Amino acid sequence: MALDSNRAVSDEALLILYGNGDRSAARDLTLRMGPLAFRVAMRMLRDTAEAEDVAQDALLRLWKIAPEWRKGEAKVTTWLYRVTANLATDRLRKRRVLGLDEAPEIEDDSASPYDRMIDDARAQALQSALDQLPERQREAVILRHIEGLSNPQIAVAMETGVEAVESLTARGKRALTALLKGQREALGYDHD
Repeated sequence: MALDSNRAVSDEALLILYGNGDRSAARDLTLRMGPLAFRVAMRMLRDTAEAEDVAQDALLRLWKIAPEWRKGEAKVTTWLYRVTANLATDRLRKRRVLGLDEAPEIEDDSASPYDRMIDDARAQALQSALDQLPERQREAVILRHIEGLSNPQIAVAMETGVEAVESLTARGKRALTALLKGQREALGYDHD
């Protein structure tokens, strides 16, 4: 199957095709799911190499369960978000135990130095504020406001209820607002 012909094929159908031996379906699904897994891992870990490892491990786990995938139980993306977040959380816990240093921020070479400086300051301020949130709040905020998942999708990914997700994201947003208060001018935002 060519990638173009699989654009209309659902993630679940591609996974089932792979589970039945269609290797091109795995390639096509990797092209769809790899960037999602990497973004979640990168946002949580802030380390490119570790995020790549986590994304790869999450995809390997997806391929491993493909033959047993039960249609309609969960969305492939929701399953992948949950596994990726769990793997990233495990790495964060190991980091704390080992006391590894944090990696520097990644710079975008296509932006001007001033724009990069502002973007980096904003990203660092947001990441610093996110790092101060409890793990569950941070995970909920990242999945909702950065990855754009719906509350029901987050509830499945985090193995909790929708009301708990709403509470976690609301408390996380309030905490972020308080942590970022007073930094508007320093981060290059105009006053209203």
